[in-house]
Amino acid sequence: MYGSSGFNNAYHQNNQQPPGEGEKRGGGRGRRGGRRSRNPHGLRVSEFQNPQNTNNDDQKEQKPPPPCTDFDKAYFHSYAHIGIHEEMIKDRVRTETYRAAIMQHQRFIEGKVVMDVGCGTGILSIFCAQAGAKRVYAVDASDIAVQANEVVKANNLAERVIVLHGRVEDVEIDEEVDVIVSEWMGYMLLYESMLGSVITARDRWLKRGGLILPCNATLYMAPITHPVRYQDSIEFWRNVYGIDMSAMLQLAKQCAFEEPCVETITGENVMTWPHVVKHLDCYTVQLHELESVSTTYKFQSMMRAPLHGFGFWFDVEFSGPENSPANNPTQFPIIGISSNNPVDGIPRKKRSNPNEALVLSTAPEDPPTHWQQTMIYFFDPIEVEQDQIIEGSLTLSQSKENRRFMNIHLKYTSGGRSYVKESVLN
Repeated sequence: MYGSSGFNNAYHQNNQQPPGEGEKRGGGRGRRGGRRSRNPHGLRVSEFQNPQNTNNDDQKEQKPPPPCTDFDKAYFHSYAHIGIHEEMIKDRVRTETYRAAIMQHQRFIEGKVVMDVGCGTGILSIFCAQAGAKRVYAVDASDIAVQANEVVKANNLAERVIVLHGRVEDVEIDEEVDVIVSEWMGYMLLYESMLGSVITARDRWLKRGGLILPCNATLYMAPITHPVRYQDSIEFWRNVYGIDMSAMLQLAKQCAFEEPCVETITGENVMTWPHVVKHLDCYTVQLHELESVSTTYKFQSMMRAPLHGFGFWFDVEFSGPENSPANNPTQFPIIGISSNNPVDGIPRKKRSNPNEALVLSTAPEDPPTHWQQTMIYFFDPIEVEQDQIIEGSLTLSQSKENRRFMNIHLKYTSGGRSYVKESVLN
């Protein structure tokens, strides 16, 4: 529908998309090769023949896109609000890291075709145009796409940045893309389920050997102690202006700690080295892998302190396609502890090449971002001695009612006692 030339109007609305919806800060990936034509659900791409792609899966018929549910519509509608985009853009760590990554990979972008999945206000699309992209498809299902199109025109980029208003699962383009850029990460990395949209874009449009920014992501967890937080929220009720209000304690714990909390902690709150919950290679990850993520962990406390819960954070890496495990299986993005030593008690190397790869981190010891850290607090703290073992399992699964919500099932054992914590990030 929108070929390689003749773009007189930089804004195209997908009429199949219900009005008033919008896509988060990112979303959409996948890679297929071989000769392509109109597929069963109307998506058109170029007739590009890539001899490097010989995967038998390429011969399979693509499944139709998932329906746009009422939950999706509400989600997209929330991203039409300017406040969300203002918060993200003002997050200088986030925005400047993306700009630096785009400029660092200018050799892959200049003169090439780029797709920005979940473009929001279009700022990343404009960064790509400034890096010399021949054409940028800026895709967003939210009504913020209307403003993105005006921003593009105001910066005299309408001939190169084409705003597509609709879900990445529904929009149509006539060519493959060389680069996919997306800011898809949610709280606890996987909340909002935007990575699925990036996978979809990758599988439909990305050329063999193309670039995805960011290329991989890692979710971490660690036991945390936070006496000040517990004091402010819970112990406060024991003496309120000289009045014993401890009858409020159980309700206070439920209100403060029943659901995950998004807040900022520091390295001083972290009791052990972190455990890798999940590493995601954006070149190879598949949709079914996002439905449920499970891990077992075993920590050894480095201090004597009350254990108040677990903290979660993530980092994403921006490196060229030559550094992807999919293209270079001799490289491992995470060097952790040996499988012979089950205790997560030594530092992990977070990057495959720390001298070259640009990393956006939300770790407690790094500069704060709008993602902060995600905390799962216990109703009652557990007193932990130095070198005491804390072990258990964690399962993160997409809610069956709303895949953008995340169910959390946490089992933990310490000091001979076992506990279970279940909550929902919504």
